[in-house]
Amino acid sequence: MTELLLISNSTLHGSGYLDHCAGEITSFLRERKNIVFIPYARPNGISHEAYTKIARERYKKMGFSLKGIHEYTSPNHAVDDADAFFTGGGNTFVLLTMLYKTGAFSLVQQAVKNGIPYIGTSAGSNIACKSIQTTNDMPIMYPPTFDAFGFVSFNINPHYLDPDPTSTHMGETRETRINEFLIHNTLSVVGLREGAMLHISNEKIILKGTTGARVFFKDGSQKEYKPVNEIKGL
Repeated sequence: MTELLLISNSTLHGSGYLDHCAGEITSFLRERKNIVFIPYARPNGISHEAYTKIARERYKKMGFSLKGIHEYTSPNHAVDDADAFFTGGGNTFVLLTMLYKTGAFSLVQQAVKNGIPYIGTSAGSNIACKSIQTTNDMPIMYPPTFDAFGFVSFNINPHYLDPDPTSTHMGETRETRINEFLIHNTLSVVGLREGAMLHISNEKIILKGTTGARVFFKDGSQKEYKPVNEIKGL
């Protein structure tokens, strides 16, 4: 049984770290207390230690104990201690590179497939998918592969922004980039807006949060979803 909570973003404008999704996280984790945090994405270059401190303090407010995966003597010990995993946002290429470099990738992947719950925000949601090819990040590191955990059969584009018809900006929109991806790949893509998240239990996908999602299906069609709806056909 695979249990996932894949969140678009860790912070909403005007609120604190994980404030907008604290209720969903608490409900998702239930009685599980020992959370192993994966800080490898390092937003803005923050250290693993500083990032873990931020996450630890927020999870403590929710009633959970959190420890960084780097604080264990080995990734094996971290996985053995985990009641659940939380992977924070930042740069997806750095995150995936470090997961492979430390040897944590296959250990976490197998543990989640065996039933350990997984929470991701932004980059942490990207790596739960088939690949990281629909991230918004710059490739500042070169992972051995773009293949991610593959907990789901689709990709996510976090922080999805709708095209603004009044904008004078001439750069490509998120919709354009996703359509480019679909030309060369056979995966559907869920564009998760700020404040949106997916609760996935085995094959059932429920959209939650305060905003909706635009799903780009592999056949080229699109569909809009609002909370709380089930997303099918991915």
